[in-house]
Amino acid sequence: MKTRTGLAALLSACAVCALSGAAVTTAWAAPPPMDSKALEAKFDAQIDPAEMGTWLKLLAAEPNHVGSAHDKSNAEWIAARLKSWGWDAKIETFDVLYPTPLAETLELVGGPGAPFKAMLTEPPIPGDQPTYTKDALPAYVAFQGDGDVTAPLVYANYGMPEDYLALERMGISVKGKIVITRYGGGWRGLKPLLAQMHGAAGALIYSDPKDDGYATDDVYPKGPARPPHGFQRGSVADMPLYPGDPLTPGYGSTKDAKRIDRKDAITILKIPCLPISYADAQVLLQSLDGPVAPANFRGSLPITYHIGGSDGGGKAHLMVKSDWSQKTLYDVVGALKGTEEPNDWIVRGNHHDGWVMGASDPLSGQIALLAEAKAFGALEKTGWKPKRTIVYTSWDGEEPMLLGSTEWAETHGAELKAKGVVYINSDGNGRGFFRAEGSHAFQHFVNEISADVKDPETGVSVRDRARARLAVGMSEGGGGRGGEANSPQMKAAATDPSKDIPLGALGSGSDYSAFLQHLGLPSIDFAYGGEGESGGVYHSLYDDYQHHSTFVDPGFVYDALLAKTVGRAVMRLADTDLPVQRYGDFADTVSTYLDEVKKLADTTRDTARTQARLLGANAFNLAADPSKPHANPAPLAASPPMNFAALDSAVAKLKVSAAAFDSALATKGESLDKAQRAKLDAVIRPLDQSLLRPEGLPGRPWYMNMIYAPGRFTGYGAKTLPGVREAIEQRRFDDAQKYVGITGQALNAYAGELDKATAIVNGG
Repeated sequence: MKTRTGLAALLSACAVCALSGAAVTTAWAAPPPMDSKALEAKFDAQIDPAEMGTWLKLLAAEPNHVGSAHDKSNAEWIAARLKSWGWDAKIETFDVLYPTPLAETLELVGGPGAPFKAMLTEPPIPGDQPTYTKDALPAYVAFQGDGDVTAPLVYANYGMPEDYLALERMGISVKGKIVITRYGGGWRGLKPLLAQMHGAAGALIYSDPKDDGYATDDVYPKGPARPPHGFQRGSVADMPLYPGDPLTPGYGSTKDAKRIDRKDAITILKIPCLPISYADAQVLLQSLDGPVAPANFRGSLPITYHIGGSDGGGKAHLMVKSDWSQKTLYDVVGALKGTEEPNDWIVRGNHHDGWVMGASDPLSGQIALLAEAKAFGALEKTGWKPKRTIVYTSWDGEEPMLLGSTEWAETHGAELKAKGVVYINSDGNGRGFFRAEGSHAFQHFVNEISADVKDPETGVSVRDRARARLAVGMSEGGGGRGGEANSPQMKAAATDPSKDIPLGALGSGSDYSAFLQHLGLPSIDFAYGGEGESGGVYHSLYDDYQHHSTFVDPGFVYDALLAKTVGRAVMRLADTDLPVQRYGDFADTVSTYLDEVKKLADTTRDTARTQARLLGANAFNLAADPSKPHANPAPLAASPPMNFAALDSAVAKLKVSAAAFDSALATKGESLDKAQRAKLDAVIRPLDQSLLRPEGLPGRPWYMNMIYAPGRFTGYGAKTLPGVREAIEQRRFDDAQKYVGITGQALNAYAGELDKATAIVNGG
């Protein structure tokens, strides 16, 4: 029987209960306030790493993919635990399209090494005890297109846009071919998508040992790296268009929801695709002829890498047939009702579904969430009650396409826009360094949290250790945060302990997406990692309890630390009397993004001019090796001048408004009476919805946040000021100019709401 209790009803029915579950009267009186540090110390004392390890062993005992028996039983177990700890907890179900494999084949039928049949299951490994293979999904990527094709193989490196440009320069076409790419360099789903866009008939993805196998460490079980027959499952749905059920775009997949026809679902790919192991990939790659692959295409297999593509080289038969039926999701939702502001919700989530056992991804984060929930239940038993309602969620269906969180958020969208304060996320976790990404108004708040949590390996705060890593990385030419490491704020934070470490921007790849990018609910994602090694078993059969407890987080020390870190964030947000946001941080960050897109516009213009000059001088032909295939690059469209005036004025206004609010709150916030604080809350709570525009981003209207989005061709990676930035990158200059104006409108609306908040603080 399906459970579809609305969250509003759940919360209105939620009684303030003792841990035993016995109801208390409405005349409950708050106990004397406890010092926040003492309260957090009591919270920490409830976190038991050994107990968390016991939970992980239970939750990761069997395959946990959507539709599996263990996925459902885990959801029921989690709901039961929440109830036993005093939470009002229920399971909400959704029916979603989720394909599972019926039959699949990959054979080498032509070229050296043929005939050969790939192993599309992962075998037990001696020393990995126990390896539970019953009911485990075979090699599979969700939302690929079923098909049966036989065609020559072409090797396309990581299968990213620059790799196709390189193939074009070599005169290699993938049209009608089966493209083989390696994992890395970009999100998995882009690899078959780009192959499809270039006319390929099918796609294969393998993990090269250079990236996560024997070239990086000893293979499992001796070490953490990927064993020869391990492969990475995953989703290849075109999630940058929209996440969630492909058949209910923009609205919840409830029982009576209208569903579009599968053939009209634009997020489902058209060509068949499979993930394979590097043991099988080696046989296929050895069969290829054609040019020797460029240096940056070469991995660590003991072969000479060739591009292939001719009828005389490797030819493969690829077949995939799927069951395209509806499957049931089991989202667990629990609440502790607030005593003063019950209609302000602090929402916290982690997902419980995995591709197989899912010990590191996602259950290491799930056991942290459970430890937090148990600790809050224990605190409530001793008399503490949150001022705001705390909502804890354990999502189903994250792995295929952020299904559970998206469908829940879309179903409860109106409630969340009216009541949501913030969404706090975690996912997989491991030993190492503190990391946080999210809405930049919470940057100082996150820094305060990380300054108050001690790193168990060094004894310093996790913020100090993260800062040391950043400083060392920058001294060595990196910084560990990609392009953001080059921002002025990041450089300042690396060397000046008085500066906050900037948050990273959120793209996609976990359950915050619907909240931040569709509903405008500010979001923060927390994790530890960088020392524990989970990449070698990512989305494989071997991501199990033994691997996690041996190589990723021995003793569950950092999983417990995640619980202490996020628990502080939830508790402080639930109990604060005044906003914790500092909007000057947001304004400064947006200003940096504007500087970046201006520089991008100049670089794009210079690149086109340089290429035109080189083409005119026949330079590409003259520089090419005449003994090798060669083609000139396609001419780039000339870049017209861009007018950034609308964004310049909006960012300038934002800086003034943010500074005025931050100053007013710091000076007068403590003196506000209850009525003024209520008025202020009514303005601040929905503030980030001002960043949404109803037209959404070009070609993908589901994404409505004009500041943060996943890139169209980065997948997980964030694009900031995405309407402008991506249009310039893709040379859609009319769109770029249009979104200068639209993004400026969003920032002006945001600044206007901040001005209202400032007036309230100033006594207006």
